[in-house]
Amino acid sequence: MDTSITRRQAIAAPALPALTAQTPDRAILEGHDQAVADLLRRQIRDPSSPWRGAYADPFGLHHAGSAAAILASLTTAFLHPGSKHHRDPGLIEPIRLAAGYLERAQHPDGTIDLLITNFHSPPDTAFTVQPVATAALLARRHGEAELAALPEPFLRRAMGALSRGGVHTPNHRWVVCSALAQLYELYREPACLRRIEQWLAEGIDMDEDGQYTERSSLVYNPVVNHALIVIAAKLNRPELLEPVRRNLNSMLYLLHPGGELVTEISRRQDQYERGDIGRYWFSLQYMAARDRDGRFAALARRFASRYASLSALMEYPELLEPLPADAALPEDYEKRFPALNIVRIRRGPTSATLLLGGNSRFFTVRRGEAVIQAVRFASAFFGKGQFLPARAEKRGGAYLLEQTLTGDYLQPLDPPRRVTPSDWAVLRGQRRRSELCRLIQQAAVTERPGGFLLRVQVRGTDHVPVAIEINLREGGKLEGVEPAPGVADAWLPAGAWVTCRAGGDLLRFGPGLRQHAYTQVRGAEPKLPGPSVYLTGYTPLDHTLEFTWSGA
Repeated sequence: MDTSITRRQAIAAPALPALTAQTPDRAILEGHDQAVADLLRRQIRDPSSPWRGAYADPFGLHHAGSAAAILASLTTAFLHPGSKHHRDPGLIEPIRLAAGYLERAQHPDGTIDLLITNFHSPPDTAFTVQPVATAALLARRHGEAELAALPEPFLRRAMGALSRGGVHTPNHRWVVCSALAQLYELYREPACLRRIEQWLAEGIDMDEDGQYTERSSLVYNPVVNHALIVIAAKLNRPELLEPVRRNLNSMLYLLHPGGELVTEISRRQDQYERGDIGRYWFSLQYMAARDRDGRFAALARRFASRYASLSALMEYPELLEPLPADAALPEDYEKRFPALNIVRIRRGPTSATLLLGGNSRFFTVRRGEAVIQAVRFASAFFGKGQFLPARAEKRGGAYLLEQTLTGDYLQPLDPPRRVTPSDWAVLRGQRRRSELCRLIQQAAVTERPGGFLLRVQVRGTDHVPVAIEINLREGGKLEGVEPAPGVADAWLPAGAWVTCRAGGDLLRFGPGLRQHAYTQVRGAEPKLPGPSVYLTGYTPLDHTLEFTWSGA
């Protein structure tokens, strides 16, 4: 591994005096100072408390990460000349207490616990090391040897744990490597480099669509991008910036108006959660400066006041380089992601996503602040009629999604034999089946000027009840609906058209279909949070809905 002087080191050395005198955006400084005030208020300082140096989460748990946040935030404020806490001697004791808690929370093997789930956890140790190592490095750079030494016992023991320890998930590899890169910068232990090389030998886990294994729009994409930049910057590995570049390019096409992200693709806990691309600030700012990419710069500027990190601005001089002028973001496209198996369509304020397989929420569409969070449907067919597309293709101008279901009944065993409770499931395959029922469920989505058409077809077995659920974001005003019986926040169309108004935006869909009021179909997934409008009918069903933003 090449550890010769890097581009960033060449920048950092002469820039340090200017950096310490530079004041970032006032909102960033004020936000950091407010966070420091909050942490000082929350920190436990009672000498008799086993938790002194940390603070409690809402459940009364005292995580090592809370002490890491205190140590890192207070150290940054102490060092930055623009902070109102600059050189405040009153910060030293809280920093010392936080460092002490980190040592007490650490196991003899160098690991810490994440009390809600992971114990003796190298990955959670790495997450905790990241801000603490940054604080130690900044203190060293500013000539504060005593301050830099406070977390050293914790960091050196953690270094041993990370050089040996394992991981749970794909992103943990790169978090561990980034923490080891930081520790190597501080202490130059060869074991750090050896372990980094072992993990990097596995290759960066990126698919053809520019997504990491976990496809985690809100949480782990930005975590991995951050980790790879850290490794690249500290160990002179610029090739590790290529997956970051590819991921950011991918995310440009997974943006709703206003910067909210498509999260339906996630394989982690952020699936269907709401959040914006501001969490990518570090990688957007870094790559905008390095690549002179005005698209990344536009997003970095937009979200800096909320997401920029004062410690990152101090640690990475690249982040302070002038950014290129803003460039237009892609806002007019139809793009298919083969690996993700989705289609994204943007037409200015209109944003739609089609999920082509394995997800009941196969279509979402929004017009500005009027948001349909999901369209899905289910048939009352043997308790398994939730539509989950198994096949998808583009036919003509329509995306056609399809699923075939069967249901049947079981005949007596031939030859007869006794069946015990433990035998029933085992012997199912030996029974002759009769009264075979079949159901073909299809959805076809077509873009048209001013909206979309959705054709739902269900055929095969006749007179099966079907319920189409159109789930909307809470906070909008629904018109043209009546309450559905027995279900909170469930609605049936009162006429031909349903209108949702939100924040000055309007979205309409219709014509309505109301042949029964059985909305919570047996075997279907539970109703989604927020208001849901149900269109109901029987098989054979063939109904075309129009989604549009025009009309009264």
